[in-house]
Amino acid sequence: MAREQWGTKLGFMLAAMGSAVGLGNIWRFSFVAGNNGGGAFLLLYLGCVFLIGIPLLLTEVSIGRKAKSDVVGSYQKLAPKTPWFFTGFFGIFSAFLILSFYAVVAGWSLYYFFHYITGDFFQAPGEGGFGAVFGGFISQGWQPLFWTALFMAMVIFIVVSGVKRGIETANKIFMPLLALLLIVLAVFSLSLDGAMEGLKFLFQPDWSAFSKPSIYVQALGELFSLSLGMGALLTYGSYLSDDKKLPGAAIGIGLMDTFFAVISGLVIFPAVFAFSIDPSSGPPLVFITLPTIFEQMPLGGIVGLIFFFALSLAALSSAISILEVPTAYFMRLFNWTRKKSSITVGSIMFFLGIFVSLGFGVWSGVTPIGDRNILDSMDYIASNILLPLGGLSMALFVGWYFRKSTALKAVDLKDDLFGGVWYGIVKFIVPVVILIIFVSSL
Repeated sequence: MAREQWGTKLGFMLAAMGSAVGLGNIWRFSFVAGNNGGGAFLLLYLGCVFLIGIPLLLTEVSIGRKAKSDVVGSYQKLAPKTPWFFTGFFGIFSAFLILSFYAVVAGWSLYYFFHYITGDFFQAPGEGGFGAVFGGFISQGWQPLFWTALFMAMVIFIVVSGVKRGIETANKIFMPLLALLLIVLAVFSLSLDGAMEGLKFLFQPDWSAFSKPSIYVQALGELFSLSLGMGALLTYGSYLSDDKKLPGAAIGIGLMDTFFAVISGLVIFPAVFAFSIDPSSGPPLVFITLPTIFEQMPLGGIVGLIFFFALSLAALSSAISILEVPTAYFMRLFNWTRKKSSITVGSIMFFLGIFVSLGFGVWSGVTPIGDRNILDSMDYIASNILLPLGGLSMALFVGWYFRKSTALKAVDLKDDLFGGVWYGIVKFIVPVVILIIFVSSL
């Protein structure tokens, strides 16, 4: 059976952007930036993206394109009769863990979007406002699971439809629409009284923040929001024909991911400061604080509807790429059809998601790792162990297993200054940086 391919290079770039731009860019980035001095963190993050993120992104995509296989099969093909293929399982396991809890949070976003469509959330419902509503909703048994199942069904449907007709077509719609929605929200947010304080927080660095070691670790750790280390970009790269040049695509993906992170900051921080909210108020910022702010705005119900539609789109575009990682592996391993593989894998992820969802309700006392609940424990294993190990193995594979000439050819670079810099970063700097992230997070 001939391997599927992207229809166009732009289709691949939009799909890769969709993989990189997810809940993390809208939810997590604003929270982490708020906790780490705003502008100071943004400056460090941008530096990390260009110095580390884009070279590693280029590395990951090149492995997939060269091998034309899944995250495990690529290593088996490029390094036969060696144990390198074991590193591909970091990606498989992290995909199962991440999409299991990601789908639960995305389900919450769909729930909010639905209630903005009906107008129920135009005003804070009942006593206790959005805090009581959110806490009551996630602690229920079956209702959050319905929204998780709906989200997973949408993801599976797109992946079943194939690389070109499903993933590429969906992202050609999702990404421009998401950019447009966020720009509209940012313009509205900047028009609020007091919004300039939010702009100052985001773009005027607090230089004293650079004296804190934690800000560097957080900025480096946020690199994995580029969808690095899991094998999603490796898998997407495997559907790319050899005549499509990689460096320009990698830079474009990195720039667009940064654009989405910054524009999300422009949506959230001006609104947060306009209503005197603590910008480091954490994950409840999205599901409790922002709906409370929207309620007080002119046309706030419409703003809330657009925001949660955008959040759901971002979650969907990212989830598609996560599901594709084990789907491609199971298709090759068992010689399954795309339909059978994606439905089987997606069903397993939903089953794991049941545990995550119940971790906010009847199993809220279950703390597998330290004092972390089920979701945070799965996130900890995936984000702090599996993703860094996956990214590290890719850098070591290309930097140390490949010859320099092979590595440069794989990424469409010449043995000149630019190629030499990329190779030096991947071979020496990236492994050290990832080890620092890994040790610090543990």
